[in-house]
This record gives sequence, structure tokens and C-alpha cells, in this order.
Amino acid sequence: MIENKIVVGISQGDLNGISLEIILKTLSEPGISDVCVPVLFSSQKTVSYFRKTLNLEEFNFSTIKDFSQISTKKPNVFVCYEEEVNIEIGKPSVTSGKYAKISLEMATQALLDKHIDVLVTAPINKHTMQEAGFNYPGHTEYLGEKLGGTPLMLLCSNDLRVAVVTGHVPLKDISQHISIDKVLSKITQLHQSLQKDFGIRKPKIAVLGLNPHAGENGAIGDEEQTSIIPAINKAKETMLVYGPYSADGFFGNHTHTQFDGVLAMYHDQGLIPFKALAFNSGVNYTAGLNFIRTSPDHGTAYEIAGKNIADESSFKEAIYLAMDIYKKRNLNEEISANPLAFSPIKKERG
Repeated sequence: MIENKIVVGISQGDLNGISLEIILKTLSEPGISDVCVPVLFSSQKTVSYFRKTLNLEEFNFSTIKDFSQISTKKPNVFVCYEEEVNIEIGKPSVTSGKYAKISLEMATQALLDKHIDVLVTAPINKHTMQEAGFNYPGHTEYLGEKLGGTPLMLLCSNDLRVAVVTGHVPLKDISQHISIDKVLSKITQLHQSLQKDFGIRKPKIAVLGLNPHAGENGAIGDEEQTSIIPAINKAKETMLVYGPYSADGFFGNHTHTQFDGVLAMYHDQGLIPFKALAFNSGVNYTAGLNFIRTSPDHGTAYEIAGKNIADESSFKEAIYLAMDIYKKRNLNEEISANPLAFSPIKKERG
């Protein structure tokens, strides 16, 4: 922290999508530098180009090449590269993948070096980044390797929090990843995050089934009987865990409003209802890491890039959630730092 303000690192994402638009719109808001110290990992030339393109000429920023130069009065742009970049709005390219990779790597290193307190990542194109030498399925897997811990994809919006057992896994392979240990591990991770990151003392968790109608007692697949239900029963020994629920009825009947967290079995099972319910306000949080990373819950949106119509709400919420989790983690550490020594209560003899 600098001057009691959280330093928020921001990776620039895909230059040809809406990433820089939502970033600059957010950082242009009056008062943003009153609540945090934003540091965008990009270049002066790139940011100046988008400032002009988006008619944000009044947006002022400080260009820095060393963290000793950081400004607390206005957003900072940490120079990751000096050259001019060929920006093709609305078109995926290896070039945009290359500079998204550079920005992410430098922001991640700054987080590891504790120059920034939290990381907020703008949307990327996974394919173009992989073409540029990024050997990971996405942000989650990369940050899981670099930042330590075991990543858990957790989508958040107000009181709706949806995690997934399997992230970027092909649909045909999902059942191979559903085991008692894996499901129990993700339930435990979700429980710990709800306590440590969201301040919920006794979180109530719902677990979804894998198959239609949660397997219909084995009539439509047996993963519920062999893996999911045993994991739930084991978790129930120490946590408030319920299920497995059929995903369609669970969200259709608004049963999710009765729980602090929901564990889905795979990506689309959890993310489709989440985005239908909370697209503009949703945030993707990578729980389970030793550092804090959030991102908006949408992609590059090439189809509207350059039209100055992208909604920055989700990105703004990602910044605020990262700061809120940072504060809650620090508070949790303070509370847990010097626990009272345990002494058993002895019965007094009369």
C-alpha cells in the first residue's frame, strides 16, 4: 500500500478488443485515484492512441518506468514496451496476443515483487496469445503456476458466487475430472475463500450434479453416486454443504439465493446462468491463490470494439472487489495472528 491506498495493477489485455476502452473509461472516473493507486501495464503511445480514439482527451496519467516514480494523484502507466504497435480494432492478431502476453507477464512479476497489491486483468484472446508463445489455456492456469496455491474460478456478483470444479476442459473430458477427492477439494477451497475473502463465518454451499436431473438416482449417469454425493457427505462433517442439485431447476427456481456459494461441475454449467443473471456486474475472481486477481466476466468483444459503446461496469467492479478482498484478507490475518491459547474447561468439584 502507498499512503494507505491499495496499489491496483492492471494488465492491458487484447489491444484489438474492448480492453483499453473499459480500462480508460474506468480510470477516467473522478475520484478513482482517491480510493486506490492504479498502475496500467502498457505504454505511453498505446494509451495516448486510445485516449484520442475514445475522445478522452481530459484523461491524465503519469508515465513511469520505475515504481519509485509512482503517482498517487492520478493513474499510472508503467511502460512495458517503447515501440509503436500496429493496432487493428476488432481483429484478432498475433501482434495483439504478443503485447497482451508482455503486459500480463510484467504485471504478474510486479505482483510477485510486491510493487502492486492486487492484479486486475483485462480480457485476452487465448488463441492469439498462444500463437505468440503463451503456453497456457488461460489466465487462471498461468496465474495458478506463477502465484502459488491452487486456483479456483469463482464468479461473483453481489451475493451470487459460482465456482467450478473443472475450468477450461473440453466437454467430452469433464467426467474424467470428477472424483471424490477433486469435488471435495473444490468444496473446501470455496468454503475457505468465502470465509477468508468474503468474511462469511459459516458459509452455506450448494453443489450441482453433473448429469441432467442430477443423475436421476443413477438412471442418467453415475457420477453423482460414485463421486459427488460421497464428496458432499464427507464435506458435511465440517461444513454446511447441500446437494447435488439439478442445475436447471436450481437456477430456474432461484434456489441460488439461499446459498453463499454454488459449486458447478464444469465451466458452462456455472457461467451460463451466472452471466444471464449478472452479466454487467459480474467479476471473475481466482480464489485459492497466494495473491489476489480479478477480471471482468466478459471477453474481448471484437464486434463492438472501437465504437465507444463498451460497458465498463464489470471491469470497475473487478477493481473494487479486488480491493475489498485485499482488505478482508488483511483483517483475517490480523484476527488470526495471535489467537488465545486453548485451555480445556475443567469441571469444578463440589
